[in-house]
Amino acid sequence: MTVVTHAEAFLVDVEVERTRTDAVQAFTSQETVFVELTTADGNTGLGYSYTIGTGGSSVVALLRDHLLPRLAGRDSRLVEGLWRDLFASTRATTVGAITSLALAAVDTALWDLKCRRAGEPLWRVAGGFRPRVPLYDTEGGWLHLSTEELVAGAKAAAAAGWGGAKVKIGKPDDLERLTAVRAAVGPRFDVMVDANQSMTAAEAVRRAAAFAPLDLCWLEEPLPADDVSGHARLAAATAIPVAVGESLYSVAQFRDYLHRGAAAIVQPDVARVGGITPWLKVAHLAEAFNVDVCPHFLMELHVSLAAAVPNGRYVEHIPQLRAITRTELTVENGHAVPPGTPGLGIDWDRDAMDDRRTS
Repeated sequence: MTVVTHAEAFLVDVEVERTRTDAVQAFTSQETVFVELTTADGNTGLGYSYTIGTGGSSVVALLRDHLLPRLAGRDSRLVEGLWRDLFASTRATTVGAITSLALAAVDTALWDLKCRRAGEPLWRVAGGFRPRVPLYDTEGGWLHLSTEELVAGAKAAAAAGWGGAKVKIGKPDDLERLTAVRAAVGPRFDVMVDANQSMTAAEAVRRAAAFAPLDLCWLEEPLPADDVSGHARLAAATAIPVAVGESLYSVAQFRDYLHRGAAAIVQPDVARVGGITPWLKVAHLAEAFNVDVCPHFLMELHVSLAAAVPNGRYVEHIPQLRAITRTELTVENGHAVPPGTPGLGIDWDRDAMDDRRTS
């Protein structure tokens, strides 16, 4: 029997491995929300989502009080139907971050069950386009780092055969810092920049013009995520591809950006868009617009999804789960390799998770 007999939500506080800063915030804590589902045939699926320091307990409360009780006795194979039912039951709180994070924890658990039952890894069940995806680095590009540290990080990524490195911007000397990085790595290495929604439309147009000689791979989140028209104006004013997505919470929001030509690269985040089910819809929607997908964060999960779809261009390297997993992301010749084990393929360390469990 494939019906759900038990559903549990719990919160694990994972320490951040290093200081991470950008133009608007510091990433100091990672609340990881887990959902574990058990079915009558004895199978289990473990899914998760995350916050960067606030709201985790609210996500768990939504799961425990409203969403998980709806799964009792339901057929776990009906992933699309269950996602739609849970979404419809939260009409008063959608579309929004707390609800999307809760939906994602359930949905990834259902996909884990689905893949385990099939005896296949996620990257094949979700599409199976290619067995590895190019990798780029973000860990060496945080805003607080000196120009010398940025250069060293980019050179290390290039020496390892990775395709690119991302640099956070938001300082008066951004142009000088980026110019030093570009000079150090040469023209064939991708350099991305991320403003983390910190600019006005006018400032973004001005900055893009100044950055034009650097041949940047993309300009990420230049404006607040709800300023679609501003992104469209910027995209029309610059040859630098505009990238958005980590702060979008529904397929419809991505549709609006793509329809209006406001994004040349989309960066959906499984946790923030509500799970694997809507993530794949975003990826296929972007494919219809001939737009690449470079997912945000969650490299341990996104490596499988980027490998599943034909427009998965890059995986972002930010180690997130090493404190609660037994093995790390496999990297070969500058590419991330999706796990070949059935399920999500994340090698959870349950003892380490229990040690950090807060609720």
